[in-house]
Amino acid sequence: MNGYYRRYLQVFVRFLPIAIALLRDQRRFLLFGPSRQVSTATHRDRAEQLTETMLELGPAFIKVGQVLSTRPDIVPPTYVEAFSTLQDEVPEDAGGDPLTVVEAELGDEIDLETLEPVAGGSLAFVYTAAYEGDRIALKVRRPGLVSLIERDLRVIRGIVPLLTMFATERQRYSIENLADDFENIILEELDFKREASIMAEIGANLADNERVVVPTTYDELCSERVVAMEYVDGDKITDDRALEAVGIGPTEMATVIARTYLKMSLVDGVFHADPHPGNLAVTDDGRLVIYDYGMSQRLTTQEQTDLTSLYRTLVRRDVDGLLNTLIALEILDPTVDRAAVRQVLELVIENLEGRSVVTWRAIITELFAMLHDFPFRIPPNVMLLIRAGTVGEGVCRSLDPEFDFLGVTRSFLVDQGFIESEFEALLSDIQTDLRESAPVLARAPARFDTVFGQLERGELVVRTAPVETTHGGDPAVGYAIVAGSLFVAGAILTFHELPLEAVSVLLALVFLGQYVRRRLAR
Repeated sequence: MNGYYRRYLQVFVRFLPIAIALLRDQRRFLLFGPSRQVSTATHRDRAEQLTETMLELGPAFIKVGQVLSTRPDIVPPTYVEAFSTLQDEVPEDAGGDPLTVVEAELGDEIDLETLEPVAGGSLAFVYTAAYEGDRIALKVRRPGLVSLIERDLRVIRGIVPLLTMFATERQRYSIENLADDFENIILEELDFKREASIMAEIGANLADNERVVVPTTYDELCSERVVAMEYVDGDKITDDRALEAVGIGPTEMATVIARTYLKMSLVDGVFHADPHPGNLAVTDDGRLVIYDYGMSQRLTTQEQTDLTSLYRTLVRRDVDGLLNTLIALEILDPTVDRAAVRQVLELVIENLEGRSVVTWRAIITELFAMLHDFPFRIPPNVMLLIRAGTVGEGVCRSLDPEFDFLGVTRSFLVDQGFIESEFEALLSDIQTDLRESAPVLARAPARFDTVFGQLERGELVVRTAPVETTHGGDPAVGYAIVAGSLFVAGAILTFHELPLEAVSVLLALVFLGQYVRRRLAR
């Protein structure tokens, strides 16, 4: 099977020491014994070791780590943080010499003597070359890579049953779904024609934005193994000196990045899902450059609507809206216990509001960690959007540690008309409350007329069960309760065309007077 068993054994041996360590955390002697406490520093060392192992095992496992960085429901926060640092930086000779691909695909179109290497990634290598008097960039898929990826995908499929043997029921459900979705994601990323198409579409969508540059593609040179594009030079986005040189503050650039990615995902419906520092740069005239569109995705109109709702409900702390959105996105099953999930979501909001700084990563981690008792999955499109949000926020906060990603998100949603301003939101809430209360208010006069009739006939009895044993009771309490009820009734009756509130308030004052008199008499 083209080295399948040898590769399986190699992967198994590489991960075995860490797997044993993690299993011993649950049972000290693997099959029996108590669990053991492990320090955060130890987990951090393991996470770094896992990250290094994934880099050494090659492209498929690098992608596994990148996808796992969006899944706090499967891996702990320390590992999520480590995996989020995985970038597509591997040696040029991994998977074969990309020059052979350039010669086969473009040998008659460009002067191979002008080729200059620029960067290497897990799936491709980037060159510059002269073409029709211009300098262009070529992203070239590594030769023989597809067969290697397909072999490693089979290996990963073979490892999944081993993982599920030691996983909880919830983790088992998530791992099996993740294996299906991961395969689709990486196979799409191997299709360079698709990447060129998405790149051109995003470029058209952002054409009016003078702050952002998407390199133009050369369709006549693009193929399944090559993406040919305009060469746009830029300095790494996290280079403070580069920003200073063009007179742009870190907060300003972070805001440009955040609003650009929000527009791609929520307005345009096609977005770049890999905004790590290696894929973002700043030009010498201060514009943001976005490179490498392999990990990108298109959204349906309904997905855009649902994802917009997700942002809106999170920003407004709308628990019911958040629950409905999670079901609409197929993260939660429609048959889930809504009352139980609602309690969990209320706890998530409460925990977040107690923090001095709330980040997108914190929201996602808290949300999925608290939903651990409910079987749920994260569809590929949502997974990539989560990755874009968490990685993009990380870049923004590396530029400005105090960057308020949620504040910028709220501002963007208001500007786009997705949510109202604070004042408009208050008016909307009042209108909703009045609309829902109208039937009750309409029936209120008849109900109060019945209550007043019972009062006149002496038929109204208020029974209270004392919490503690009392000596003789306190007759004044009854007057206070009736007085309070009548004041509330008066407030409600102000909406009636007849002056019934005056009667209610008058009676309330009478009972209040009785309460005061009894109190003074004691």
